[in-house]
Amino acid sequence: MSPSALTTVYTIDPVVSRFTVRVFATGLLSSFGHSPTIAIRDFSGEARFSPDAPDEAALVLRIRAKSLAVTDDISDKDRRELERTMNEQVLESARYPEIVFESSKASLNRAGDHQYFVNMVGSLTLHGITNNQAVSAQIALTGDLLRGHGEFSVLQTAYGIKPVSVAGGSLKVKDEVKCAFDIVARKKVDNK
Repeated sequence: MSPSALTTVYTIDPVVSRFTVRVFATGLLSSFGHSPTIAIRDFSGEARFSPDAPDEAALVLRIRAKSLAVTDDISDKDRRELERTMNEQVLESARYPEIVFESSKASLNRAGDHQYFVNMVGSLTLHGITNNQAVSAQIALTGDLLRGHGEFSVLQTAYGIKPVSVAGGSLKVKDEVKCAFDIVARKKVDNK
């Protein structure tokens, strides 16, 4: 991403940003199952944006796969088991340590004063496989801050991930997971 003179570069602040993944249970015993919410704890990236150059809006986001943690109120034993399964069987974090999204195209519509709807398409690399991924967000500019929030879905099988099942297949995880984000990014001091 090489910005024009019009484009402002913002660095994502992971301390005040939130990024979660919601997984849903299915199968005969799904009413007794657990649909965990997973927080992404370690991510970084940059956004490029200017209302005067909407075609140059861009985002690069890097996530450390092993940083995903179950946030639900469950026992420590269940939490450890879910996180072990997620890291070893689902994400294979040791083999694929990074998840990366890099936008390639964006469109922008004004929603109000300093507020915009942005639709991005880019490449998502997850579990060693790269696919196109659409991401829609509402963004707001306030001084030196850019805040974006939205939601998108990912099919695990599109990335070579087999949805986990237990109890002989009576309880399993749906293929589709929902990712939600509320990201705050600060204007970079020098845009070089």
